[in-house]
Amino acid sequence: MADFGGEVDLEAFRTEARAWLEANLPVSLRGKTSLAMAVMEGNPVDGDLLLWKQAMAEKGWGTPTWPKEYGGGGLSGPQAQVLQQEMNRIGGFNPLAAGMGISMVGPTILEYGTEAQKRRHIPRICKGEVRWCLGYSEPGAGSDLAALQTRAVDAGNQWVVNGSKIWTSGAQYSDWCGCLVRTNPEARKHDGISFLLIDMHQPGVEVRPIKLIAGASPFCETFFTDARAEKDEMLGEENNGWTVGKRLLQHERQGQTGGALMREAPLSDLARAYVGLDDEGKLADRDLRTRLASHMIDAKAHQLTIARVQAEARGSVNPSAAASGLKNSATHVAQTRAELSLEIMGSRGLGWEGDGFTSQELETVRGWLGGKAMSIYGGSQEIQNNIISKRILGLPDMTKSV
Repeated sequence: MADFGGEVDLEAFRTEARAWLEANLPVSLRGKTSLAMAVMEGNPVDGDLLLWKQAMAEKGWGTPTWPKEYGGGGLSGPQAQVLQQEMNRIGGFNPLAAGMGISMVGPTILEYGTEAQKRRHIPRICKGEVRWCLGYSEPGAGSDLAALQTRAVDAGNQWVVNGSKIWTSGAQYSDWCGCLVRTNPEARKHDGISFLLIDMHQPGVEVRPIKLIAGASPFCETFFTDARAEKDEMLGEENNGWTVGKRLLQHERQGQTGGALMREAPLSDLARAYVGLDDEGKLADRDLRTRLASHMIDAKAHQLTIARVQAEARGSVNPSAAASGLKNSATHVAQTRAELSLEIMGSRGLGWEGDGFTSQELETVRGWLGGKAMSIYGGSQEIQNNIISKRILGLPDMTKSV
C-alpha cells in the first residue's frame, strides 16, 4: 500500500477510499445520514446498519486518525479529510461518530491515559462496543462547574463516589461515565477535582431520563450512592482533574462546531420548494433571499474558521479558548438555519404529528425546539463569551474589579 504522505499519494488514497466505500456501504443506507444518531440514542442496530457499523469498526475508519495499535485507522489529518469528502460524495455517514466515546472521552484518554487505560478502553470505543456519558454538571454547579460537590473518597483499592449529576446525555444507554469528582474538599475549588472513569453497570448508579419540549429525552439525572471506581480508573493525576476536564470540553465544543451543518442540503433548495420562484427564476420573497445569503456567508465563514483553528492547534494537547468562539458561532449558524427553515415551511413547519405532514416537516419543528438547548449545553453562550473576552481578547475580568 502507498505511503499516502504527499499530494499525489492523497489521490491514491482517495481512489482506495472510494472503492472501499462503494464496496462496503449498503445501498439502503446511502443518503440516510440521520441514522447516525440512532446508534447513540439506544435504537436497535441491526440489518444493514449493523453490517456497516462492523465494517467501519474493522477498518478502523470509525476513528480514522486514532492509532492503529488501539483499533483506529492510523490516518493523517489530510487523509481523514479525503475520507470525509468521499463519504459525503456517496451519501455515507460514520455510524460510530455520534457517541461521546469517540467525540470526547476517547481523545482525552489517548492524551492523558496510562497505557493500561488506553488498552482497556480505546479498542472497545473504536469497535462501538461501549457507550459513554459525562458526569459534569450538577444541580448546584452548572455554569460554575468547578463548584461541583460529588465526592470520591479513597477506600484503599477503590474510590467510593457519592453525589448527583444532571444533563448527563445518554446516561440511560451508557456503559461508562467520565466523571468529575471532588477528591480534596479542603483545596481551592479548581484544585481539589479529579477525573474518574466509572462503570455504570453497578448497584450504586441510578439514572432518570428528563423529558424535553422537543419530545426526545437525551438528558438524564444520575445519582451515585456508594458507587465504586477502581483505583487505576482515575484519568490524569489526583486533584488535577480540572485540566483533564477542560481538555475534554475542548473536544466537546469542537464536536459542536457544526461540521454536520455543512453537509446538509442548502436552504435555497427548501425555499424553492415551499416559497417558489419569480419570473426571473429568483426566490419570490426578496427579503428572504437577503437573509438566506447572509446565513450562507456566516456558515461559510464558520467552516473556514474551523479549518484554520484545526491547523493552528495541530499537535497541541493544551486546552484552547478557540473552541469557545467556534461553539458560539456554530450555535448561531444552527439556530438561524432552524428559524429560517421554519419560516420557509410556514404552517407546514409547525406540525407535531399526523399523516398530513411529511417526516421532514415533523423533524423541522422538533429540530427547532431542540436546537434552543445549543445555547446552554456544552457551556452556556454567556460562559463562552466570558472565555473569549478573557482568554482571546485579553479583556479584564470585571467581576474582580467590582
